[in-house]
Amino acid sequence: MDINLRFWRTEGQSFFQRFLLWADVLDPLLLLNSSNEIKRTRLLIQLNEKTQSEPLQNDETKQAFLLSLSSVHPDTDKIIPVLFRPPAFMPITLPLVIVSSVQRHAPHSFFWQFVFHTYTTAFSLVNGNGTPKAAEYSLQQKQIFLGLGATSYSAVVGALPLIFMNRYTLKSSLTQLVVRKLLPAPLLGLTSAFNVAMVRSPEFDNGIEVMDRNGNVIGVSKKAGEKAVMETALSRAVLFGTTFFLPEVLMYCVQRARLVKNPRALGPARMFVIMSVLAGMLPVSFSMFPQCGEIKRADLEPEILSSTEETEFFYNRGI
Repeated sequence: MDINLRFWRTEGQSFFQRFLLWADVLDPLLLLNSSNEIKRTRLLIQLNEKTQSEPLQNDETKQAFLLSLSSVHPDTDKIIPVLFRPPAFMPITLPLVIVSSVQRHAPHSFFWQFVFHTYTTAFSLVNGNGTPKAAEYSLQQKQIFLGLGATSYSAVVGALPLIFMNRYTLKSSLTQLVVRKLLPAPLLGLTSAFNVAMVRSPEFDNGIEVMDRNGNVIGVSKKAGEKAVMETALSRAVLFGTTFFLPEVLMYCVQRARLVKNPRALGPARMFVIMSVLAGMLPVSFSMFPQCGEIKRADLEPEILSSTEETEFFYNRGI
């Protein structure tokens, strides 16, 4: 079992523990470390077996693990490209969320949602479980093809309400409320979950590796792959659904209470609210399910169970 997964299993038992860890792992300053620093840190952690099996004891150990968790894929042991590391997720998605939320024309909405979904889909691909294998075709090519299809579909779905409203000149206040305020949140949440499921579909088609509590791989399970993908898709739906819905509610309350009297200040206030909600929801959504996922013996395939007497098994859920 990779040291990242072992750490998550030891230190991320509860939602609150995972939330505090993700709040630290998502620090953008971790992106400033070079590849050599990351490799050196990983090597020091791997050489210190005692550090792997005991809780955090000092700040130096904590920083070493934070750098490893934020930069290295636990399945491939490779350094994640800078733009797709967890600490880069908010700085890149925040402006895309803000721009997408203020579009009033269908072509512009389609373009910015396409850019947004392209990045989040690529992030899911890079940070998914890295163990599925397929001999008869290039797995990466299939995932890229599925990701492009899902991204295009999601951008069209996101722009569709504006297309209908503009085409049929639906300008009533109720239509404006539904199309501009109510529909974007569920649509973005559902399409974000759909993208995760599509780009990571090889995980439940081919299965992912499951390990016993000692970290030994005991087989490849499609059921564990399905569980990992569905949990990640749900967390992504909650993240962006809430990020689009909650700011609308908060800004409505701000306007009703006349907390912002200058109309020109509403734009900056809206941007601040979106940034605050996204910053809070990011560690919440990542913490919804354990990073080192657990699956019971009764939920696994019979061919895996025949080789072991273990009752609990573990896998990398991905992000």
